[in-house]
Amino acid sequence: MTIPRRGGPVSLLALVLLLIMLPPGGFSAWTWTEGLRWSYLFLIAMSAVFLLAPASAWLAARIGAMDVPDARKVHTEPVPRIGGLAVYLGFMAAVLRNQQFSREVYGILAGGTVIFVLGFFDDWRGLSARVRLFWQTVAALAVTFFGLHLSFPLNLPFGGVLSAALSVFWLVGITNAFNFMDGIDGLASSMGAVCALLFLGIGWNSGQYPLAFISAALAGACAGFLRMNWRPARVFMGDSGSTFIGFILGCLALYGSWATDNPAVSLSTPLLILGIPIFDIIYTTVSRVRNGSVRTVKEWLEYTGRDHFHHRLMKLGLGVEATVGFIVLLNVCLGLGAWTIRHTASTLGTWLLLAQSLLIFVIVVVLMLLGRERTPDGNKGKTT
Repeated sequence: MTIPRRGGPVSLLALVLLLIMLPPGGFSAWTWTEGLRWSYLFLIAMSAVFLLAPASAWLAARIGAMDVPDARKVHTEPVPRIGGLAVYLGFMAAVLRNQQFSREVYGILAGGTVIFVLGFFDDWRGLSARVRLFWQTVAALAVTFFGLHLSFPLNLPFGGVLSAALSVFWLVGITNAFNFMDGIDGLASSMGAVCALLFLGIGWNSGQYPLAFISAALAGACAGFLRMNWRPARVFMGDSGSTFIGFILGCLALYGSWATDNPAVSLSTPLLILGIPIFDIIYTTVSRVRNGSVRTVKEWLEYTGRDHFHHRLMKLGLGVEATVGFIVLLNVCLGLGAWTIRHTASTLGTWLLLAQSLLIFVIVVVLMLLGRERTPDGNKGKTT
């Protein structure tokens, strides 16, 4: 196994220059006055990950955090799997450099740190499903404690408690949905970058600058990691990266104000942007429960079948790069629908756009069905 070279001098120089160019002069101040602050944060995160991803691979080899190939994996040599360390540090470097912290931002950073540490130890030593679910719930509760939760009105008894519970369920679900998407080279990092850029665009366009700043940091970190994660991947992000990305995206969905007078738009905007991982986790969960592959939450968290959307596309004959490109394209289509729906004046136009998005999911269902492959399940003797 060849360890990737450590970050080159260009990456280091770019990061140093970005961090030292402070107001009142320099690139930092220029991006602020020109309304391009998001680009500055994107470049900081991307440069940091350029520098740190090779270092994370070196560390993985030293501590034994390697992904060893087996029958269900596509790589043939051990690959470092704590690349999430670079993603986390790159994201934090950009957010901390921005020096704008609200109560909600503190909650996102605290919860994201819990998720990253949890994923790091899972990649390194391995943790039980019960431990992972417990700490994921703790991280989600921390976010709600800092005031970030579903904002739609719940005129019900104990509405606040219900809103917090639904927020926790949402965050844990999105966290695991993105973890399940991390099955082939470049997919999770590509999806993370695209989803974060969509949140960035909507946030900046609607004047939600704190949302845009965090989105830019996450997008830059994911884009920077692609250099080492594109096929053939030299570093895997591991659970420390995929769960962290999913958790932050879930937080962004709660942080944004998507519509003040249209519940359909408010609800559908984050659902469309995150539609592919949400659909994948729901579809595979229903499929596995129906065929008896999983019966408990513990089995659901630990199951590692090859029945996800990306696996089905590859069974249809697409290569890894084509599969990633196709899924990203679908996600962009849904995201553009989410962007457009916010500017549609008529109720009819809103519902037509939602119908168009539904048709995209129908296409995905057809592809999932076509890509089915009945293979023995080594644990339970069932078929998938």
